Amino acid sequence: MKKLLTFCIFLLSFQSVFAQLNFLPKFIRQMYFRKDTSRKPGFVLLPALSSAPETGVEFGGAALFSFYTDTLDRSTRVSSLFGYSTLTTKGQVKLSLNANYWTPQNKFHYTGIISFYNYPFNFYGVGNNTRAVDEKHTGEKRYKVGFAGEKRLGDNFYVGVVAGVIKYFYPYSYDYSSILYSPSVQDRHGGASAYIGPSFTFDTRNNNTYTTKGMIISSYYNIMHGTYGNNGYRGGFFNIEYSQFFLLAKQLVLGLDIQEQSLTGGRSPFYLLPQMGSDEMMRGYYQGRYRDRNYIAGQTELRYRIDKRFGVVAFAGTGEVFHSDFSFPQLKPNYGGGVRYFFDIEKGLAIRMDYGVGQKPAGEKRESGLYVALGQSF
Repeated sequence: MKKLLTFCIFLLSFQSVFAQLNFLPKFIRQMYFRKDTSRKPGFVLLPALSSAPETGVEFGGAALFSFYTDTLDRSTRVSSLFGYSTLTTKGQVKLSLNANYWTPQNKFHYTGIISFYNYPFNFYGVGNNTRAVDEKHTGEKRYKVGFAGEKRLGDNFYVGVVAGVIKYFYPYSYDYSSILYSPSVQDRHGGASAYIGPSFTFDTRNNNTYTTKGMIISSYYNIMHGTYGNNGYRGGFFNIEYSQFFLLAKQLVLGLDIQEQSLTGGRSPFYLLPQMGSDEMMRGYYQGRYRDRNYIAGQTELRYRIDKRFGVVAFAGTGEVFHSDFSFPQLKPNYGGGVRYFFDIEKGLAIRMDYGVGQKPAGEKRESGLYVALGQSF
């Protein structure tokens, strides 16, 4: 079982002591105990260390650089560059760089990603009722370059375009009895696709990092075309998400979040199928344990800000994946709670740690997961 040892847990345990002492280097105090409200750029680094039999020791970390493109206009939202990198003693690697850029007065919004993963994962098959006994441990190489740009039309409406290329590769296996060779698993050795399509966003949030009131509806449709080895693939990927926030009391916020994803087209490459489970939605489920052509999930989160630095949350939700027909009895539950540490009070930026619990499949232990990340879950 993977053991996660992160510096942010150390911070959550001892922040109240360190805040009163000056023996820490200045750059450490600036990163994690920042009190500046001048809207200056900020930087935070989160080292990470973990171990597992399939990876050996994994070490690396994440870094976030946050800034405003207009420091005078307080309506301009926070922009950021986020990087993540880890390396294992068995030669596996994760590299990712994400950009989130708001121009002055939020007239344009741009996002971008460049990533490379060479990392193992567990595959369980396709569908909403996969079994743990069918687990297949396999390696994955994934390359992705993506871009999205939107222009504001009116006060709250954005229209734009998404585009990119993505490639997956999975090693050949001669174990024809494994779940990878099930008839429901298409394009089991991977493939590459280019995509482009429109995006639409309606956004009335009062803040994009720690929202206390307002709503956002975002959607996009990727028109996809296979390239290289699978140049016959044609299809698309549709995503729509609705989030709304209610300020119940001065320090108490209720958030609602609903998401739907669908893969369209004649084929169903397994690596493009919507997947249940992440550190943002359906926390408690291993990402990819359940995957199919359609995915719908919803959650609610109650957020209480104890003081400027700390917050706690409780969440609950439900969701399912399905091929064509949605079924209420097939919905899976999740619930849990977590803590927040706001390292940049002015920007509303936080480190979060959540523990999510899911269903208990027959003959298996209850599904659960621990998540440590930067920013809110939605």
